[in-house]
Parts: sequence; C-alpha cells; structure tokens
Amino acid sequence: METTGARRSLPWLLPTWGVTRLLLLLFVFKVYVFPGPDVTSDVSVIYQGWYEVLRTGTFPLDDVTWQYPPAAALAILSPALLPGLEYASAFFVLAFLADLAVLVLLLSAGRRPGRTPRGVWVWVAGVPLLGPTVYARYDVMVTAVAVAALLAGARHPRVMGALAAFGALLKVWPALLLLAARRRDTWASAAVTVVVVAGLFALAMPGAFAFLTFQRDRGTEVESLGALVFHVARHFGWDGEVLLNYGSVEFLGPWVNIVSTAALVLTGMAFGWLLLWRLMARRFEPHTMADAAFVGVLMFTTTSRVISPQYMVWLVGLAAVCLGFRTSRMGLPVGLVLAACFVTVLEFPVWFSLVVSSDPLGITLLFVRNGLLVLATVIGARELWRATVPKPARPSRNLISRADPADSPATAR
Repeated sequence: METTGARRSLPWLLPTWGVTRLLLLLFVFKVYVFPGPDVTSDVSVIYQGWYEVLRTGTFPLDDVTWQYPPAAALAILSPALLPGLEYASAFFVLAFLADLAVLVLLLSAGRRPGRTPRGVWVWVAGVPLLGPTVYARYDVMVTAVAVAALLAGARHPRVMGALAAFGALLKVWPALLLLAARRRDTWASAAVTVVVVAGLFALAMPGAFAFLTFQRDRGTEVESLGALVFHVARHFGWDGEVLLNYGSVEFLGPWVNIVSTAALVLTGMAFGWLLLWRLMARRFEPHTMADAAFVGVLMFTTTSRVISPQYMVWLVGLAAVCLGFRTSRMGLPVGLVLAACFVTVLEFPVWFSLVVSSDPLGITLLFVRNGLLVLATVIGARELWRATVPKPARPSRNLISRADPADSPATAR
C-alpha cells in the first residue's frame, strides 16, 4: 500500500520539486530579483572570504563572525569540487544537489512498510516557502546529513551515530538527533567520529575551536523571540540601537544582556525538559527518534538568541522525516512550522527593512512567526510526552481493605 501511494505521488511530486527548485536557482543566480536585500551576499562575500583563508590551512582566527564547528570548513571549501565555476555559482549548485539528495532519501524511505509520501511533500513544499535563502546558506547541506542520519535509524545504528556526530561538527544542532538513541553502538560510533574528525582538524588546522569564544559578546538578534521586547520598547523611548554585530543584525543597549541571558536560561530549561523526558520515556516506536529530534531542535530554535531564516531549513528537514512515518503524532506541529516558513520569507528578505526599523508590520510578522514556533514547540513537546511516557498508575479502589469492622484496631477492646 505504501509503495502504491508513493508511486501515485510521483507524477505530482517530481514536477513540483523541479519547478520550485528552478525558481530558487533563477533567484540566486539573479536571473530574477527576489524582493528585499540580496540574500546571496553571504556566499559571495563572507563565505568566499572564509574560503580564501581556509584554503591556506588555517581557520579565520581574526574574524569573530566565524562561529562554526571545525567541519564547517568542509562546506565552505566544497565549491572547490566544481573548479569550472565561480565560487558563488558552485556553492549554489552544491546547495541544489544537497536539496536533491534529501528528496531522493525521502522518496526511498517512503516506500518502506509503515511509511507514507507525506514526508516528501513536506520537503518539496517547505523549502520554497523560505525563498532563495535556502540555497544561499550551507544549512541545507547540514540538513541533508541530518536527514540521512535519521533515516538510517534502527537499521544502521552505527551509520546514524557517525552521521549525527559529523553533522554536529558541521553545525552543532544535529547532536540532538541522538536524543532517543538507545543502542550503545550508536553512541559509540558518534563518540569515535567526534574524536577522530575533531582531532584531525585540531592537528591539521590552527584555530579549529576558536569559534567557542567568538559568541561571548553577542547581543539579541532582531528576529529572535527576545527581540520582540525591544521592538515594542523602541516605540516607548528605549534608547538602544540596531547594529550589524558578529555577522547578524542585533539589538545592543540597555537590558539586552538581561534578555540574552533569559534566552540562555530558556534554552537550559529546554534541555532540562528533554533530559527529564529521556529519563521518563518508556514507549519507543520507529518514529520516536525522528519526533524527539524534531521537538528538540524546535526547542533549540525557538529559545535561541538568533532565529535566522536558515534555521527553518533544519525544521523542514526533520519535519519531513517525521511525517514520513504513518504513525507520527507531529502533524499539527509540522503544519505550524510550514506556516512559520511562509511568514519567515515575508520578514526576511521581503520586508526585512521593516523588521530592522521596528515598523508595526515588521513587528506583526515577527509576533506571528515566533508565535507559531512557540505553539509548535509546546504542542510537539506535549505529543512527544504523551506518546512515550506512561501515565502514573492510579490506586485501585479494590485495594481498600474489606476487613470486618470488628477486627479493626479502632474497634478492638
């Protein structure tokens, strides 16, 4: 039945994917101009600048905007695989190929028993909702690694562990894929991969872990949940400012440190909840690993000091894996995330200038987008808990003593 459903979807899936991805390529190659600021400048300016440094055998030690784990260097250097193209063009082609790889992985997984092509549709529809930003950041490459790791799952636990660890060395968040992993060989494989890959970078390239100190003085990014405080406060005389800081547009000024600290506390509380869930969970089904990863990354994203548009690519990829399982309970949270993707492309890049200036329309878009993420997080966490944590047993009335009142100590003489 699953195979038949997948085959019936193909005549619609593949053309839809092809048309939407062609549009994304036309936008990043500037055949057509997408509304708002140029999203490709990160590749042609920042990434290419890092590329020139990395190819000399060292990390960008003097650039505080380099805030990524060591394996991120591989993504930045990857356009060298296509020497016939300019750096930016090669990067866009590789991002497109990563998108294609996710499609192939999801299509293949959708044919297995207990699976459904719904997950493929989430990826096909969700990516273009974010606009050309998807192909102008390396997050789609990380997402491809994460999707491959989750789909390996119980069939290939060592492969999953290695891919999750490698993904974490690309951009940290794929470490959350291991939340529901229970097999020792998965964790062992992950540990070995981290030690080997991180060790090789530490020995071969100076500054492999300099990124750990480059986020110390960050403010609150203008698109984050905490930023809503300052967007509203600017209309009531708050005298802070908006500046390009550490590679993103952030609020700087009075009370920013407090809000940034509050965001870190919320992230800590989220990890605490995930740890509690992991200790309490007893019912693990085939889809639990994907559902837990989706909820974990939702929590990480929503509470972050930075909710950049490319973060949504992570959620779309994990959401696609979740809904590829027929019995997943993440349907509503996934729908909310897809809605948030559409609002995201409106706030960046379409009306990003209104967001930066705290215009009422910009504030409204952020309230809606971040509100959808908060709602998806709460509902996803509730569904994950209900599906995996058994309810505490209630004392039965049958256990009440039916002894003869005459034998009770209260009536004894």
